[in-house]
Amino acid sequence: MDYKSLMQQAISLAKEAGLKGDVPVGALVVDDTGTIVGMGANLREQDNDPTAHAEIVAIRDAAKKQGNYRLDELTMVVTLEPCGMCAGAIAQSRIKRLVFGSFDEKYGAVGSVWDLLRDTRAIYKPEVISGVLEDECGQLLGEFFTTKR
Repeated sequence: MDYKSLMQQAISLAKEAGLKGDVPVGALVVDDTGTIVGMGANLREQDNDPTAHAEIVAIRDAAKKQGNYRLDELTMVVTLEPCGMCAGAIAQSRIKRLVFGSFDEKYGAVGSVWDLLRDTRAIYKPEVISGVLEDECGQLLGEFFTTKR
């Protein structure tokens, strides 16, 4: 699977979120052929919903389209390391693989602050691939926050 190409598509979703005033994070849920079955971008500001992170939006979209909350044959591609809420949702949906771009040193829960998905006590442990187009993903976030400060 071409993770860089998929990450580019997630970055496009993130840019759209940023243009709407939300933190620019984009996420895709794809099958083993790379076909998109769910997508999302941060909608917290737009929807006034603290749970509307890109990962949650993409999981909801994929589950609805699949007709099942178990997404155990699918991969998530997201521009930013998931937070604790999103890591929990990834585990609960049984996504088999997580691919992310930049690390989140403040809220990251897949290696930076915590590692909920690979904790020895975790019941479900998806494969994790980090750092895909890390610089590009990080730059997008850095530019967004520079304009907000």
